[in-house]
Amino acid sequence: MDAGETFDYVIVGAGTAGCLLANRLSADPARRVLLLEAGGSDRYIWFHIPVGYLFLIGNPRADWLFRTEPCAGLNGRALLYPRGKVLGGCSAINGMIYMRGQAADYDGWQQMGLPGWGWDEVLPYFRRHEDHYAGPDALHGAGGEWRIEEMRLRWEILDAFRDAAAEAGIPRTDDFNRGDNAGSSYFQVNQRRGLRWSAARGFLDPVRNRPNLTILTGAEAERVLFEGRRAAGLRFRQGGESREVRARRRVILAAGAIASPKLLMLSGIGDPAALSEFGIAPLATRPGVGRNLQDHLQLRPVWRVSGVRTLNTDYANLFRRALMGLEFALFRRGPLTMAPSQLGIFAKSDPRFATANVQFHVQPLSLDTFGGGLHPFPAITASVCNLRPTSRGTVQLASPDPFAPPRIAPNYLATDEDRQVAVESLRLARRIVGQPALARYRPEEYRPGAHLTGDSELAAAAGDIGTTIFHPVGTARMGRSDDPDAVVDARLAVIGVEGLSVVDASVMPTITSGNTNSPVLMIAEKGAEMILADTR
Repeated sequence: MDAGETFDYVIVGAGTAGCLLANRLSADPARRVLLLEAGGSDRYIWFHIPVGYLFLIGNPRADWLFRTEPCAGLNGRALLYPRGKVLGGCSAINGMIYMRGQAADYDGWQQMGLPGWGWDEVLPYFRRHEDHYAGPDALHGAGGEWRIEEMRLRWEILDAFRDAAAEAGIPRTDDFNRGDNAGSSYFQVNQRRGLRWSAARGFLDPVRNRPNLTILTGAEAERVLFEGRRAAGLRFRQGGESREVRARRRVILAAGAIASPKLLMLSGIGDPAALSEFGIAPLATRPGVGRNLQDHLQLRPVWRVSGVRTLNTDYANLFRRALMGLEFALFRRGPLTMAPSQLGIFAKSDPRFATANVQFHVQPLSLDTFGGGLHPFPAITASVCNLRPTSRGTVQLASPDPFAPPRIAPNYLATDEDRQVAVESLRLARRIVGQPALARYRPEEYRPGAHLTGDSELAAAAGDIGTTIFHPVGTARMGRSDDPDAVVDARLAVIGVEGLSVVDASVMPTITSGNTNSPVLMIAEKGAEMILADTR
């Protein structure tokens, strides 16, 4: 590629959104598309074996290795904050869970003054790229690029946990993705025949050879280039050298809820006072850039169990570990196909909520931290998160150096409501585990500890055992053009400048009620259509 070369569209970030955008925008051979990815290739075995997330999170080959600021709500702890650093982005290292959220999430966006973002309007964009194992119906699509399958293993202890949830009043469901996800079920996953199905596999691999699509890896953006108030190109570094490209129609940031606001600020779009501290000349006053950070904080209570297999004990047994590898090699089944969580439960932590407000990711394993070893005893983890937190955090520059990591302050458990939901969540987990269906396994609470019973004790315990479930959103949120804190409008164009869009998780005004990867694909599908219409 020549220096200063011109493309119709320059896409920053080949993650979940960027891969779909590259596919859709390059479908017209008359339009030239450049896709830039700061990470590298996904040609590494653990990107494709589902259980490989254990070897990717915390691995500099796959993860940006971000850390948060110390968080008061977590009793002063700082967290590792994994973000994908590879073609496919977080879809190459995440939990592979297919989840849309609730219809009320999107209807809420529309009620905030964002036309076209209600459930009925966004459903066709989910269906457009789906390839659902059960075939097409009114709510699911088939034949698209985004493969959705059932899990390829079962655990006795998880079946019993689901029975216990039913005894606690939480009904079974067969599909979390029909607008109301209340109930319990095994998660559907983004896999194809037992292998991870990332956005790069689904959307990028089939079109890599299009002559009008250029893909560069190891290319880290420095800033958007402007002519007046119009985005005209991008400066990036590759191989230690700064280079520039021009964009004839649109520069599109698809770098995610951490990197996209950082790049906006480096380019002069944000809070003028904050930018001036780093010697960055303000171009557009958008104080909402980097604010409104939302994430699902998972609380990870652990119970020791007896008389039943869990991954802790299977993995410790060398013979069983060998059988796992053999089962995967021969049949693409078994523990190596595991998503991090298999059983899902959506429920109300309290009757005051109109819809399910907490989500359980139940796992037949336990560990202290991701990347650490499994406990040496049989155990289960009933991870539970508040689906609609009211706490808000920030992503801010730490330096004018475009290659310095930003300051990430999630501000978890900062509100009374979030602390109350945390207490209710831990009590709900205990109520499920206390049902007769699990009694034969003699569950014994290991974390946070059955001796903690009061509200203040459980709130403090939530701060001790809470960690990110890797769903940051909202840092360049959609809003009306007259909303001073909005960053992009309902068509995902950055307010106050021309020729610049943001299309990724950062545009969500509020977080969706579940895992966020597939909602990002919907945003990209709809965003691609709008960009093509607006740049004819």
